[in-house]
Parts: sequence; structure tokens; C-alpha cells
Amino acid sequence: MIDRMTRYSFILLSGEQDAFLEKLQEIGLVDITRSVKPVDEESAELLERADKLHKLADEIMKADVPEDAVSEPCSVADAETVLMNFVDAKLAVEEAREDYNSRLPWGDFDASKLYGTGIPVHFHVLSPKAFKPEWAESNALAEVSRDKNSVRFVVLGDDTLPGEVPGPAASYKEASAREEAALGRLTLLGGRILGLRDRIRELQAQEKECMSLLDVRLAAAAAVPEAENTIVTLTGFAPTSEDKRVQEALEPMDVFWFASKAVVQENPPIRFKNNKFVRMFETLTDMYGRPSYDGFDPTPFISVFFMLFFAFCMGDAGYGLVLVILGLAMKKMLKDLAPLVVTLGVATMVIGFLFHTFFSMDISQWAVFAPIKGVFLPSQIAGNDATMILALAVGILHICLAMVVKTIHETKTKGFFASLGTWGWTLLIVGGVAVGAFALAGVLSSEVTKWVLIGLGAVSALGIFVFNDPKRNKFANVGMGLWDTYNMITGLMGDVLSYLRLYALGLAGSMLGMAFNDMGKMVLGDGHVLPLWIPFILLVVLGHTLNIAMCALGAFVHPLRLNFLEFFKNSGYEATGRTYNPLKKV
Repeated sequence: MIDRMTRYSFILLSGEQDAFLEKLQEIGLVDITRSVKPVDEESAELLERADKLHKLADEIMKADVPEDAVSEPCSVADAETVLMNFVDAKLAVEEAREDYNSRLPWGDFDASKLYGTGIPVHFHVLSPKAFKPEWAESNALAEVSRDKNSVRFVVLGDDTLPGEVPGPAASYKEASAREEAALGRLTLLGGRILGLRDRIRELQAQEKECMSLLDVRLAAAAAVPEAENTIVTLTGFAPTSEDKRVQEALEPMDVFWFASKAVVQENPPIRFKNNKFVRMFETLTDMYGRPSYDGFDPTPFISVFFMLFFAFCMGDAGYGLVLVILGLAMKKMLKDLAPLVVTLGVATMVIGFLFHTFFSMDISQWAVFAPIKGVFLPSQIAGNDATMILALAVGILHICLAMVVKTIHETKTKGFFASLGTWGWTLLIVGGVAVGAFALAGVLSSEVTKWVLIGLGAVSALGIFVFNDPKRNKFANVGMGLWDTYNMITGLMGDVLSYLRLYALGLAGSMLGMAFNDMGKMVLGDGHVLPLWIPFILLVVLGHTLNIAMCALGAFVHPLRLNFLEFFKNSGYEATGRTYNPLKKV
């Protein structure tokens, strides 16, 4: 749900806003509208400094340090210089190694003596086929080295032979010594890099300090000068639930302030107030955008249906088990993401068990599950694939829920009479689905079903064609009702069919997993040849690992699409709000 906000207006003397904003940072609850980019030279420098510190810390952690480097203490103040020298040393090693590799085929010689004779020296490289040994009879030619791809030879004096190349400056030993020296320097600097990694938190703390100062500078830009620049005014928002804490902190400050209830026209920031389970899915809502202040929080609906759709697309209890293990292993490194992965894994295990699939094997045929065989989903419903029918049923439920949410929200914000058109469509679609479900279950007879549907249709028609806009001409309402009917029929059909992707993705993953299982069985044979178990295990493990990765990608993207398009469209959700971002010490 959306947390209610209180609007705070502050009036203070010009020039005191920076000190006041720093005090607000200590409270950590008041959101002051900030500029999205630097507003002056100082804020630009702070942003540049924070960016440089972030990149510096990132490069230090990613630096390819030699294995034999030993950590040495190094001051954070020298971090930039050390990293720059490390990069230069690495480049020097690469250049020396390249020079060594180019000289090595020409052997060991004293270049100064060779070039100091005054006799022209020509170096040649040719393929073995192009090289003619008889050239040595008419030229001062000496073959230096030969391999399957080339012949290297030297000619003294006049030379007209093909394949001449620039000669080496000196012996390969000189390049080897230079490479060794460069490696020594690289190892020494690598030790200092390791020392800096031990103090990486200091660099990160400096970056956070810069970002805190920048936050104040950007917030100060929101101050409005008044009374010939003698005073300035600031506006901020804080959660209403924190009013007591905020106001107690403001009382001793030398500033005039007053509080009022935030209204939609002021565009208050949006803070969600959800339980621990729903909070895991707030990131998905933020990917689309937060609602307006008078809107509704879609996260509770996303949390349930994204989890359900993800499990549908994976559809394998074994794959769910792998996700649970992966999520638990991620707990230390990615503590914010790990609970979501575990939750999705558990949901996949439950749905996969109901679909009686474990690593693409049908567990309903296993003797151990014979006593509870009745809980498994049947293979067919009314002559059609049960998983496909279930995917369509869940999709219809999802769309009906979206229409109910839209109706409730419009009634709350616009009033009952202004939302009669929406009520008409909701009664027709949701009511029709409910009546059809009761009829299929045998609760309602065919005669009762007929008259209930006629009644629903008549009442819905009044809302759709007559009262869809009470302020508009009745004939115009009929025209708009016909247009809405065309859009609703074509749109709903496409929306419902979109949910078939849940069935298709689950089927594709299952079939691919079965293919890897079958390939493994073909390799293993009857299992009596022990060495064949090794390729069998490798094939099955690698195959299912690849399949899990592909299924997880599809299971993330497509459920997200069904929530962002089908649900948001039918619920009338609009992402026009801004995220609550209070001034606080980072």
C-alpha cells in the first residue's frame, strides 16, 4: 500500500539552507525535491569526485594482480597513483613480451657489432615453398631459423630477394631481461593493489561522503528566495507515521515550519508500506514506475501472480529445488536478491510437484507417490491439455481481478456515477465469468444461468451505452459504447490468449529436459559399463543446467510482461509517481 505523506514548509534566512539541510540529513526522513543534475561548480566537482572514487574502487577490485604478489600496506591517498602505475607496468610487460616474441626466432646476437660493420644487413621471412636454397650460391645468405610456416634468413650486402622485413633491434635476451624487470615492477605494484583492497571500504566511505554533500547541494537548489533574497522557503515530505519523530527533531532548530496533509496536486513522493513478502517484489514495480499519490500499489498483486507465473513457466520441482539451493548460497553475497530466489524456487517446487515433474521425469509413475497420486494435476481436462486449460483459467482470473481493482479505484477517486461505464464492463465480464464457473460446477441450472446472464447483460448495457459519461450527450454515449465494445472484445481476446505463453514455456522446458534425459540414457545403455556413467552424468548435468538457465530467463521476462501489459492495462494503472528519497547520511 502507499504510505500517506505530510507536507512540510520551511522558512529560514537566506544563506542558512545548507546548514539546515545537513540537520535534515541526520533525521533521514524528509524528502526535499532535488535537481537531477549539478547546479553549480561545487556540485559538479562533488559528482565528478564521487564518480572517480567509484571507478577507482571498481578498478582496484578488478585489477589482474600477479599470483606471486604479496600484499603491502598502501595509503588510500596514493590509490590513484598506484593504480595508474600498475596499468603502465602491465602495459610495459605486454610490450616487452611482444618484443621478445618477435626477436626470439632471430636468435641471440650483438646488434651493435652486426650493424656497426658498415655492411648492409637484410632480414627476410618467406614460406618454405617460396624459399630457394640456391640463393645462397649467389648471395651472402645465412638461414637463421625454420618452422612449418616460415623460413627466416639474413643477407649481407646488396640484396634483391623477396620477403624483406625490419630486423630486430637487439638479441631476444635483452628483451627477456626487460620483460623480467617489468614483471618485477608489476608484482611489486600488485602487492600495493592487494593492500588497497584491504582498505576498499575507506574509498567507498569517501564516495558516500561526496554523495551526501552532493545531496545537500542539489536540495539547496530547490530553495525559493523570497522578500528580496532575505529569506528562502523549502518544501519537503515525510511519512505521516513519522510525524512525531520529525517534529520533535524540528522543534529545537532555528527555522519556521508548518505541516499539512499532502495532496495529489503537490506530487508527493511515493513510499510503499508492505509486509516482508510483498517487499521482495517492489523492485519489479519500480522497473515499471511508481503510482501517483491517489493511485494504488500494484505490488501485492505482482507478488502473487509473478510468483505463480514464474512457477508455471519453470514447471519442474527439480528446477525449483536448484533455485532454492542457489538462493541459499547467494545469501551472503546478494542478501537482497537471495530471499526472492528462494521464494520463487519454493513456488516452482510446489507447482512442479502438482505437475508431477522432477527434472523432466514423470513422478506420478513412481511407486513412492502412489498413495497421493490424486493430488497430481490430470493430464487432460475436457479432452484438452490440463496445463493449457489451467494457464488460460489463471489468465482469466488475473484479468478479472485487474478489472475489479480498476472499478474500485475509479469509484474511490472519481465517484460512483462517473465510473458507471467501468462498472458496466466489470459486471459483464467478471459477472459472466463467475456465472459460467458456477454453471460448469453444476451449482446453477441452465435455466437460472440463462436469466442471470440476461440480467447482467441488461444492467451492464445501461452502464456501457447510456451512463458511461453522465455529462455527455446520450447519443454520444451510445457511439462511445460501441467503440469501447469493439476495443474490449478484440483486446480481451488477445489478452487471454497471451497467457498461453505460460503453458508454451513450461512445455518447451519440459521437452528439452526430456531430450537431455533420453540422450543420457542412450549414452548409458543398460548401465553395466561403469565408465559410461561419467559421460552420462556430464551430459545430464550440463543439459539441465543449460535448460534451467534458459527457463529462468523466460520465466522472468514473460510473467513480467503479463503483469506490466495485461494486468496494468486492464486495471488502469499509471506510473506517474516519484520514489520517496529522503535526505539522509549515506
